[in-house]
Amino acid sequence: MKPILITPFLVLALLFTVAAQDSGLPSIQRPELTTAQREAMEELNLATQSYREGKFAEAQLHSEKALALDPSNKTAPLFIARTIHAQYKPGDQSEANVAKAREAISAYQTILVQNSHNEEAYKAIASLYAALKDEELLREWIFRRAIDPTFPDEERAEAYTVLASKACDCSYKTTETSSQKFTTIDHNNRVEVHYNKPSDPAEFKKAQRCATEGLEMVEVATTLDPNNEAAWSYKTNLLLELAKLSEMDHDLQLKIEYTNQSNAAQRTTAEIWKRKASNPVSKP
Repeated sequence: MKPILITPFLVLALLFTVAAQDSGLPSIQRPELTTAQREAMEELNLATQSYREGKFAEAQLHSEKALALDPSNKTAPLFIARTIHAQYKPGDQSEANVAKAREAISAYQTILVQNSHNEEAYKAIASLYAALKDEELLREWIFRRAIDPTFPDEERAEAYTVLASKACDCSYKTTETSSQKFTTIDHNNRVEVHYNKPSDPAEFKKAQRCATEGLEMVEVATTLDPNNEAAWSYKTNLLLELAKLSEMDHDLQLKIEYTNQSNAAQRTTAEIWKRKASNPVSKP
């Protein structure tokens, strides 16, 4: 059973809104604004226009000028980060392009210093680490959210689930390799899939570690948010991975135990899905 990958948490949609619509950009000029503040607002309007025209470097310059004019402006740092991010080209591993991604990450981190719960900045950094294929920093970044008690349990559970999904994929790449699988026909003429242990002990140990750590992560996720359908789905898959690894290790009793636990987790997943289907959450 191939695990269902969760992707919504790793891709950021960059939407640049009209400056007047941003919470940091008032739609009217208030009498108490200083000359510098008014000029900063004009620079942000110019940044918006440049961004719409695809002139991202120019938009960055306007945004930086706005911040220089009005260091207290809460919108300018976000504009700066967005405009730098827009200059990064996914898939281009040139030194200059990678440096642009790092620059965008730094700009978003500046925002988080002022507001550690800024969701756009958090997700943007995650998406940039993913685009750079920097798995170690991506895991570290998501783990920081997972263990941070200042975030709601549901958001921490989501982070733990993403980490569990990566661990599940790590194990799956070993257990589902064609050289590790073989089939037999049972007495009812049904095809059964079985698993051989990898010839490389290190590969087997890595898969075991991934599946075990993934299960630990997803257990925390389901504790924090018992109604997290994705977490229960990954728990189902991780237990299946441990069942396959137990068969590879010739521990058939443990395989049965993991299989039974996986079946139970799958039933819970189905129950949560049914509850959500019968009580859909209406969006405002």
